[in-house]
Formats: sequence, structure tokens, C-alpha cells
Amino acid sequence: MTEKLYRFFPEARIDILVRKGNESLFVNHPHISTCLIWDKKENKYSNLFSLLKRIRQTQYDAVINLQRFAASGLLTAFSGAEMKIGFDKNPLSFLFTVSKKHVIGSKNNPGKHEVERCLSLLDNLTDTSPQKPKLFPSPDDFEVIRDYTQTPFVTVSPASVWFTKQVPENQWLLLIDALKSHKIYLLGAAQDKALCQKLCMGNDHVVSLAGELSLLQSAALMSKAIMNYTSDSAPMHLCSAMNAPVTAVFCSTIPEFGFGPLSDRSFVVETTEKLDCRPCGLHGYRECPQGHFKCGILHLERAASNVNRSEA
Repeated sequence: MTEKLYRFFPEARIDILVRKGNESLFVNHPHISTCLIWDKKENKYSNLFSLLKRIRQTQYDAVINLQRFAASGLLTAFSGAEMKIGFDKNPLSFLFTVSKKHVIGSKNNPGKHEVERCLSLLDNLTDTSPQKPKLFPSPDDFEVIRDYTQTPFVTVSPASVWFTKQVPENQWLLLIDALKSHKIYLLGAAQDKALCQKLCMGNDHVVSLAGELSLLQSAALMSKAIMNYTSDSAPMHLCSAMNAPVTAVFCSTIPEFGFGPLSDRSFVVETTEKLDCRPCGLHGYRECPQGHFKCGILHLERAASNVNRSEA
């Protein structure tokens, strides 16, 4: 979205507001003037109202809200901006200048991608042309990962915050064994180290980088891979923003919701079994509601062929 705004308003000041923990993605972003941060974990509401005060003092011409929650609705509705734009699902959308429909797709009625839905908020300011998201790792980020890129490699991002979005360990092991002729780097946060170390055991071609790289450094590494394997989680979106080749593995969720990969070379893996319980919800769960997690049975070794398909 920032790229499209910049394309139409190259002289404008463009600021972005993110939840604390995501701000590193926008370090040195060439089109963003200021990255505002909301710390939701400590003093959540006092921080929210401090942000509102700062937003009002800045006197923005337009505030564009991509979220559908009351807190962001409050910041938008009382921002003081001339144009207050957001989705009709936001509980405070009746106070917006412009509200757009947000329709999630279903298995039988696939919806627009979330990027398209978000870009629709700019129709009154720009036009209806598409625009892919983009990240901007710095030269220093690429220097950090340079030694890892001297030979062809694959990345695997095995973890997810939600159990029903996380591909089972045994499925990743099937893929890792099928890719034993390739160097594999495992990516993840510090809390994913234990999982990644287990996947490394007995696999000399696998190296864990969990907790070792920043988000932008991980994105830089993914952009150099011959293939990246992810769950329906943040690493998939990092690949989309870098136009990196990706195989996205969906368990309980489905790409028809509108959150699938956008890379030019992208593949989707999901169970071929017809499950009445899938999808079980828009987001993941801490455990399978049915207790069987059959959507995690994927025969993932077959996805190893995507490496060769990507290189072709």
C-alpha cells in the first residue's frame, strides 16, 4: 500500500502504525517517513491514547485503517484527518469518511486477496490498479546473509503461532529427507529454536538459523533461495513481499480466504482429503477442534519437486 501511495503522491509524508515487534520490517524503508509503534503488551490503553494524541497533533490529511478492530477504529475516527478511510466491519466505521466492504472468501466462493481488499481503500485517492507489497532489506542485511548464499539452498520455516496452522514435525521431516541433496536453512524466531534443532538431528544438510536473523535479514535470505517452504504464516508473506519462490502449506486454513502467496513462482500444498471440518475457522487454533488434525496429513515429500519446477 505504501508503494502505491508513493507512486501517486511522491512528495507526501507517509507514516505507518504497527504493533510493537513489527517495526523492524520498516527500518530504512524509502517511502515511510515515520513508523509509529503501539505497545499492546504493557500499558495498552494509555499507549493507545498517547498515539491518538500524537496522530491528532500531526494533522494528517488522510488516515487509512487496514484493520477491523475497535482500537484502530478509535484512532481513525478521532484522528482529526479530513479523510478517514477503513472497512465497514470496523465497529467505528460509521464515523469514517469512507468505508469499504471487506469480504472473506470461502472454499466454494474464493474471495479477493487481502492485498486487493486493502488496496480498495485507496480507490478514492489513487485508482484501481494492482500493486504488490514490497520490503526493502538494506545492503547490510544482504551482507549478513552473504555467506549462506554461496551455494544453492532451500529454506524451511516450520513454526507458526497457531497449532492448526503449523505443519506437523513428521511432515517437515519427510520434506527434509526428500531434499537431502540440497542445503536447507531453517528459519524462525528465538522461540522456534527447539523445534528447528529437532529437525536438524541426523540431517547434516540442514542448518538452523532460528533466532539468528532479523525479519529483514530472513527476507533477504529467502529472496536468494531456490525455494522457500512455509506454513500459512508470516514467512509466506515475507516471500510475497520479496517476490521469492515459495511453497505455502495450508493445514486448517485455506488460500481461498485471500491470504495466499503472491510471488510469481508460488505453489500451494493442502490435503487432498475431503474434510467437512476444513476450514475450521479464519485463524488457527491452539488445538484441533475435532482432535484428529487430519488436515495436517499432507505427504509433504511430494512438494520437493517444486524445487526443480522453480529452477526450470
